Amino acid sequence: MTYLETLQSYHLTAIQWIAIGFAVFLLGLSKSGIKGIGIIIVVILAFVFGEKASTGILLPMLICADIFAVIYYNRHAHWGIIKKLIPWMIVGVLVGVWIGNDISEVIFKRLMAIIIIVSVLIMFYTEQRKSNKVPTHKLFSTLTGFLAGFTTMIGNLAGPISNIYFLAMRFPKNEFIGTAAWLFFIINVFKLPFHIFVWKTVTKETLILNSVLIPTVIIGFFLGAYIVKLISNVNYRRFILIITAIGGLIMLFR
Repeated sequence: MTYLETLQSYHLTAIQWIAIGFAVFLLGLSKSGIKGIGIIIVVILAFVFGEKASTGILLPMLICADIFAVIYYNRHAHWGIIKKLIPWMIVGVLVGVWIGNDISEVIFKRLMAIIIIVSVLIMFYTEQRKSNKVPTHKLFSTLTGFLAGFTTMIGNLAGPISNIYFLAMRFPKNEFIGTAAWLFFIINVFKLPFHIFVWKTVTKETLILNSVLIPTVIIGFFLGAYIVKLISNVNYRRFILIITAIGGLIMLFR
């Protein structure tokens, strides 16, 4: 098929194109540092393309946005945290690849939503107490890394888990964004072969669709980077907590 015929083969309506365009614009915003809106992107794309197929359509655009994020925020990355989380995220991804075809999506979403909401409530409590205590137990980073890896493979839903972890670590705004950028760039590249050769959700056809959408991702990224500069560290933490909580509720009742 030609380039145009491939795009036409998706049989997308004008409303669906607008919805997809809005979702990938939000993706650019999210990767620029406006965290917590990832669940909205996942919901829109899953509605248009289906749960599993949408993960393969989303992944190359995530990697593209990750590249811009690691270039833009590179100097703020906290490599000690990345090295601590990556091994467990890889384990989580591999488990996700193994059981991804069998797990009930409804049960998965409900469980994740409960974990996210409970975690956010705990974070709200510690914020109200003005506690500066940082979790140091190895189990915290191990569990976070595994859950983030597992959820990013199953449904690109690791954002809320990583948000809670970085907030708990009391990261300033730019360190939060820079560390998350490198962490997810590495793990998304690691996921790519599994989507191509095992799940077969990334194909020549999906890449053609990506090529049309990526300019919108880039626009969203640079607009988001400008907005992030205007937000103070304190307001940034509050924003992430509120949006992450909303994302958990959306997942719970979706």
